[in-house]
Amino acid sequence: MSKKQVIDQTAFDLMLFWLNPDRDKAARKYESVRRRLIEVFASRGFADAERLADDTIDRVVTKVPQISVGWVGDPLHYFLAVAKMIMLENKRLTPASLPVPEPPDPEELERQDRCLEHCLELVSQDERTLILEYVDGKKNDRHSLAERLGISANALRIRVYQIKKTITPCIKECLGQEV
Repeated sequence: MSKKQVIDQTAFDLMLFWLNPDRDKAARKYESVRRRLIEVFASRGFADAERLADDTIDRVVTKVPQISVGWVGDPLHYFLAVAKMIMLENKRLTPASLPVPEPPDPEELERQDRCLEHCLELVSQDERTLILEYVDGKKNDRHSLAERLGISANALRIRVYQIKKTITPCIKECLGQEV
């Protein structure tokens, strides 16, 4: 809200009555709506989800006298529509940055490379070349690889899958991982 409007008890009571004429049911509905708004804001990456939910409710409270008379259906939908407008007004907060991963251990990289080289010896030279080109390339490169081989992209994926079926267990065993 650009200017904070004061919500008085009468306006709040009218909103509760709009939610449900039974005061206890209205209170439960209010809590349900507020919880849902918080979930919506939090799921969209807003760190101040509770404040934004309260702002949404405040805006709706000021509009209830105009909308409640002809309103048909669940009032939650109106709250969600107002929440959507509030999301557009507020910048999405950037998520907390992840810590920078530690650089890989050069000895571990060397061990993985030796395992890969060892396991690639299980397949023919053509298969070795194919798998290395496939994993090194981008999607467009893979299509041109398939064309160069005179096969469809799907046939290429199947060939790569068959090669991986041979070398993956070898790599896992070499690295000491469970197959």
